Amino acid sequence: MAQQTNTTHRPVGRIRDLRGQVITIVCDSQYRPPLKELLYVEKDVSIKLETYSYENDRVLRCLLMASNVALSRGDRVMSTGQEITVPVGKEVLGRAMDLFGNAEDGKGPILAKSWRSIHTKTAAISFEKLVERELVETGIKAIDFFTPMQRGGKILLVGGAGVGKTVLMSEILRGMISAHKGVSIFAGIGERTREGHELWKWLDENNLLEKVTMVLGNIHKNAAVRFRTAWSASTLAEYFRDEEAQDVLFFVDNVYRFLQAGSELSILAGEIPSEFGYQPTLQSEIASFESRLNSTNKNSVTSVQTMYLPADELSDPSIAVTVPHVDSIVILNRTIAQQGRLPAVDYTRSRSTLLSENIIGMEHYRAVTEATDILHQHERLQRIVAIVGQDELSEENRVTFDRAQKILNYLTQPFYTAKVQTGREGVFVTRAQTVADIRSILNGDVDTVPANSFLYIGSLADLKKI
Repeated sequence: MAQQTNTTHRPVGRIRDLRGQVITIVCDSQYRPPLKELLYVEKDVSIKLETYSYENDRVLRCLLMASNVALSRGDRVMSTGQEITVPVGKEVLGRAMDLFGNAEDGKGPILAKSWRSIHTKTAAISFEKLVERELVETGIKAIDFFTPMQRGGKILLVGGAGVGKTVLMSEILRGMISAHKGVSIFAGIGERTREGHELWKWLDENNLLEKVTMVLGNIHKNAAVRFRTAWSASTLAEYFRDEEAQDVLFFVDNVYRFLQAGSELSILAGEIPSEFGYQPTLQSEIASFESRLNSTNKNSVTSVQTMYLPADELSDPSIAVTVPHVDSIVILNRTIAQQGRLPAVDYTRSRSTLLSENIIGMEHYRAVTEATDILHQHERLQRIVAIVGQDELSEENRVTFDRAQKILNYLTQPFYTAKVQTGREGVFVTRAQTVADIRSILNGDVDTVPANSFLYIGSLADLKKI
């Protein structure tokens, strides 16, 4: 663990029992450490614990912040007199680290001048004058048209395993970081080490590392580490927003793994789970995390988050408690992915609070309203076509079905970050161009062009190249 100063070492007690990552300690001294205080085992100072709850006045439960360590009943536990801290400042930019600030990039220790508790109280936010909310272009047609993003807003990418959440987030990250003047924080929670390494390599190759910090708590780490990684990363976002007066891009992959880690710890601590097996503190935990990613009247935090969907079930409580905190939710559908349409966005189920003519403009608003309506009709007609075929539809329904299919195909897009896998060069399409192209499809300007010609193009101008 990176060196921390101003610690007061006091004896706390001895280990009574160990249950996974939850350690029970019997206090044999007068000192009672407050909740969230950092402790350590006397025989090995590298073994860190965090006070979690009190069973009674003499017995407390702690979270073990390490994996595969040798602990025994009777081991003495000492207090550091402080909470977990993380390095902050310009020294962390261009670096990858764990929740304690230990380097994960092989570049040596992070020699920061300042450290901050990961449990810093959230700054009071004035609702009288927040930063100006302006739309942010990602260059991804599906996102910019149906679920737009705004500066200081939040977007949630939801889907099961293997439907393209991380790829879509990486493409958004690529488009936004290169044009962003502030700093970017990436929190990797409960994901594979390979994905973090690939992102690191890509940022390095494109000379974008100098304004990015990665905080990693990968899937092989224990639940306590994965859970607290979210707090560590959000602390960095708060610091750059408040102390350095920077606009922050905050990427987190994966919010579900953060909540899952909290659930694991809750069960080990003996708390009674909810009906669906989640921790009783599910709502307060996600609210505490999301509230730290808010914008202030000076600077913004723009957040892109992914969430794994257990068993592809949208009614899962983890989704229900997270959605109220975001502006846009993008639902990725496995059936669509299997059809070869990527990104595999389910446009009729995805939602955005930004689809207002006052925010996106009248032309975009009218186009997205008409497109949504025609896609709903397409869903209904698709069931009929599956039984009797498209030729049995009325002329009006055939036109509706064909135009909807062209919109769906047009919204597919080759990604820069997937070029190695697909062999197709990525494209960036402006929001204005996307709106104009979909308006052309809705108006019937390209009715004579086969629907398959719209797959994986940029703008409609690319049809001339086919």
